[in-house]
Amino acid sequence: MSNGTIVHVVGTGTIGEPLIGLLCDAKEDLGIDEVTFYKHSPTLEDRPKIKGMVNRGANLCVGEDKLKDFQELGLEPMYDGEEGIKRASVVIDCTPKGTGLLNKDKFYNKYKSKVKGFIAQGSEFGFGKMYALGINDEAITKKDQFIHVVSCNTHNMAVLIHTLAVENKKSFLKEGRFLCIRRANDISQVKSFVPSPEVGTHKDEKMGTHHAVDVYHLYKTLGINLNVFSSAMKLNTQYMHCIWYDLKLSKKITKDQVIKKFMQNPRVAVTYKKSANLVFSFGRDHGHYGRILDQTVAVLPTIHVLNETEVIGFCFTPQDGNALLSSIAMAERFLYPDSYEEKLHCLGSMLMQEV
Repeated sequence: MSNGTIVHVVGTGTIGEPLIGLLCDAKEDLGIDEVTFYKHSPTLEDRPKIKGMVNRGANLCVGEDKLKDFQELGLEPMYDGEEGIKRASVVIDCTPKGTGLLNKDKFYNKYKSKVKGFIAQGSEFGFGKMYALGINDEAITKKDQFIHVVSCNTHNMAVLIHTLAVENKKSFLKEGRFLCIRRANDISQVKSFVPSPEVGTHKDEKMGTHHAVDVYHLYKTLGINLNVFSSAMKLNTQYMHCIWYDLKLSKKITKDQVIKKFMQNPRVAVTYKKSANLVFSFGRDHGHYGRILDQTVAVLPTIHVLNETEVIGFCFTPQDGNALLSSIAMAERFLYPDSYEEKLHCLGSMLMQEV
């Protein structure tokens, strides 16, 4: 007997929690019968969050060995963790770096004959085919059961390239250089804060940091080879990531054309604000779960065009927000391969045109 259409989310962190909330709130329009989620550790600190997700309509799954601990906190799990995977139509893994790959080996491969698709978030290189909504949709085939939704900064770099340097499925990007200026940690996290700016090293000989490596492989699924390089640093702030970009094109472009292209892309938000706290605050006040779901927030006053072919500027990364739509889009594609685009229309109003 069928359990219906079930989306199971593994992990309740900075991506998992808002994803569960969004799936629950749009469940009817998305054609989802049930949302379940796995929580690993029973803690008093997390109890209000878990209750909030349950009150929104999601069903809690925990490890069989943790059942009593959750019950002692006044939480009543609906299923054990492995059952949550086994029952699901789609599984979305939102665990910390590296855990998604471990879960694939330990659990997901075991149930790939039962589950339509598995999606992992962020830095899980090798989990499956890389994906970002609106960037490489045509590269996804019915054979792709494991999908790797790329990280927030990779989404940002990818949409900058797609908006300014790709036309008719062809790239005219001669060279792309990016500096990912990262916030130290999320405001929901108490670890990994840095006391001062901390610069990163270039671990990849050709492309610098993993951000350029990831965007290169994302576009490789379309048969496009990019010349890209990225550097990264952390600032002692909890607000937002920021990216400085320098795109050298093989065709002429004006500043007005750059602005127009940004404004015409529904997955790009534009802003005249130059401070991360103001952009972050707008997202907190107007976004779903306080998140900006657009793939980038382009800062219009910083746009500069050199020699009619080189575009330089700054943009903010809606960290952990811009990957949410890609995850839901992929989940819907697994569930409704012939009508997923129509079902996604309900989320269009959550994208911001201007911040």
